[in-house]
Amino acid sequence: MKDPIFKTFISKILSHQKIAVFSHVRPDGDCLGAQVAMSLWLQKNGKEAEAFNEDAVPENMEWLTEFFPITAPSIDKMKNFDAFVILDGNALHRFGETAESLADLDKPIFMIDHHPDPDDVFEEFVSRESASSTCELIYALYTKHNPDQIDEQAARAMYLGLVTDTASFQFNSVKPNTLKAGADLLDRGEFTPDEVVERIYSSRPLRQLKLLSKALDTIKIHAEGIISTIEITKEMLTNTGCTKEDTEGFVQYPLSIKGVKACVLFREQEKGVKLSLRSKSDDINVNEWAKKFNGGGHKRAAGAWYDGSMENALKAVLAAGTANLKS
Repeated sequence: MKDPIFKTFISKILSHQKIAVFSHVRPDGDCLGAQVAMSLWLQKNGKEAEAFNEDAVPENMEWLTEFFPITAPSIDKMKNFDAFVILDGNALHRFGETAESLADLDKPIFMIDHHPDPDDVFEEFVSRESASSTCELIYALYTKHNPDQIDEQAARAMYLGLVTDTASFQFNSVKPNTLKAGADLLDRGEFTPDEVVERIYSSRPLRQLKLLSKALDTIKIHAEGIISTIEITKEMLTNTGCTKEDTEGFVQYPLSIKGVKACVLFREQEKGVKLSLRSKSDDINVNEWAKKFNGGGHKRAAGAWYDGSMENALKAVLAAGTANLKS
């Protein structure tokens, strides 16, 4: 990715010595892989780096913390850093309460991300909506600066992000450069695809499968077969001993139904309902759909939140989605 903004980004961020690296709350493979690879990159270039997330790392990705530890942040800790980097999100509120307070510290904040419409709080940022994943951008950072710094740990971390944010290279966000990046990471890291894929997709705990069974029973079809929904209630989580992290990937099941173009996963929380929206058609922009419910993301993948009951969330979200189809 030949882009002068990487040169500026690299120059500015390496002018600081102690840097905190944030991944977004409810972490996934892309933000965690990017965070670990970025933290390793900073270390390789003589900087003190620490990685933070307000939520726990999902069980099937805990192996990443063997490469670089990820801990919970606090505002007191942040006062000791010279600069901050946020990854796979372009607004501080996506990174938790501590991250939201970073702007008050009057220290530079950097960002690397592939979502549209970044906030204006950043000293310097790399934002490419066309990138398949934030890990593809971190790979470009390495190759722009010094590709020989890609070792096995960094390669595995970045490959994780490529795989998880493209559904194993299935999405239309995958371009030739994405596949070239994946091939180069396999080559430099000297590992095979199954060594990463099996750890994230073939190590599900039994409780997660029991939760999935209950959730699949809630799948419904709407708007003459174009939209599907799946629900996860607090009771389901309690009865199976699961947490919100165990629902990762569930949204793909209703989307896989023949004829369905978009789907919404509704996950009941202590207060309100978390929404995950997905589309497999350019006709339905779930980013615009999500914006109506305190959220956003990409055209084909977005998140949002409804302040109310599950019943009301279903009615309101489906009404908004159906109205979009008619307009």
